[in-house]
Amino acid sequence: MELRAYWKLLRRRWLLALIPALVVLAIGALTYQRPPVMYNAGVRFLISQPPAPDAATSDEDGYHTWLESEYLANGLSNWVQGNRFGVAVSEELARQGITVAPGEISGRLATDTARSMMTLSLSHSDPELLPAIIAAAVTVIQEQNAMAIPQLGGEAAVVRQLDDPVVNRVPPGLRSQLDLVLRVGLAIAAGLALALFVDYIDPTLHAREDVEALGLPVMGEIPSQKR
Repeated sequence: MELRAYWKLLRRRWLLALIPALVVLAIGALTYQRPPVMYNAGVRFLISQPPAPDAATSDEDGYHTWLESEYLANGLSNWVQGNRFGVAVSEELARQGITVAPGEISGRLATDTARSMMTLSLSHSDPELLPAIIAAAVTVIQEQNAMAIPQLGGEAAVVRQLDDPVVNRVPPGLRSQLDLVLRVGLAIAAGLALALFVDYIDPTLHAREDVEALGLPVMGEIPSQKR
């Protein structure tokens, strides 16, 4: 089909092609809610195994010490991302008289590891509550990490906090900003597909070319009246 034929088709079915987009746009406008303002705070830790009283100082032992620290950082990162850590932080906050559900903590934590360093970050909509949650998470990591790493034999790893958490406002994500635009675009594509389908099953002859395509001779043509 030539571009001119597509253009004629869209001129005939333009309203049908736009209906899905208009419906999606109307629903989106009626149900639109501004994305919540989120805040984020993060802290870094250096993690190592408790030094043994008779620790050697050779280069080989030093290498194993750094390697063990890397394994500890990975192990603690996996623990922090689990739901039990959220429960422990929630219980620590409860002892301070602050009520925060475990799911509100576990679902908003993120961790990253690099060698023996672990980074913990938390996003929350309440900038006043966020420092308390971070502080409770730091306490749990430092005081309860022995139960998360059985290889330590019940002895807590050395977790040294490197930063004081700073609360920063997080801009809305790109997805939340483009959500309505993407839905309208998909609705336009669906409307075009619908217009093509309706025109395909429509037996009406709209132009001289439609008659000639059937192999029938055209005896005459009445031009459309222009306003």
